[in-house]
Amino acid sequence: MSDQFAPVGVLGGTFNPVHYGHLRSALELVECLQLDHLRLMPCAIPPHRAAPDCPAHDRAAMVELAVADEPGLHCDDRELHRSGPSYTIDSLEALRAELGDRHSLCLVMGCDAVRKIDTWHRWEELLSVAHIVLLARPGWQLPDAGLVADWLAENRRSDRSWIRRQRHGTILVEELRPLAISATEIRHLLQAGRSARYLLPDRVLDYIEQQQLYR
Repeated sequence: MSDQFAPVGVLGGTFNPVHYGHLRSALELVECLQLDHLRLMPCAIPPHRAAPDCPAHDRAAMVELAVADEPGLHCDDRELHRSGPSYTIDSLEALRAELGDRHSLCLVMGCDAVRKIDTWHRWEELLSVAHIVLLARPGWQLPDAGLVADWLAENRRSDRSWIRRQRHGTILVEELRPLAISATEIRHLLQAGRSARYLLPDRVLDYIEQQQLYR
């Protein structure tokens, strides 16, 4: 098989708010995996956690501002336009239909999230639509027994070329530069009237001030 598919990355999250930890990881993935581009996809209604107090349209607007000057990163707000919980499989299927046959898809998630992936809606169908790229943080550990462990062992590859050789079906683990920035910490700083500058882009911080978010 020769390389033939241009991979597109998808990084979902609440982005409450988006910060340099998200953005640096996204950019490193574009470079190390040679992605066509990576889409940051704000979740409107998280299926596995309480909905953020910050409205989805504000969180998407902040992502738009954060990636405006980086051609390799895009904001994809499709989940804001669907009713009900924001299921990842639905977004991937819609994106797959839009991209056509020239691209492969790569769903990006943390190693902590994959430990509970068997609670996701239609989780066993994810690899029939996309590859999965797991972000390894310091001290990370994949499950070593059980249904998810078996699924990982069966589908994991070490060769990055798989994401260009086929459109879906592979699991990769990528170790990236750790940036210990937390959206929770940023919200707490803002709620306490303290500065969050240098933790997130200035234009995002300006938007937060203008809209009086996280007060």
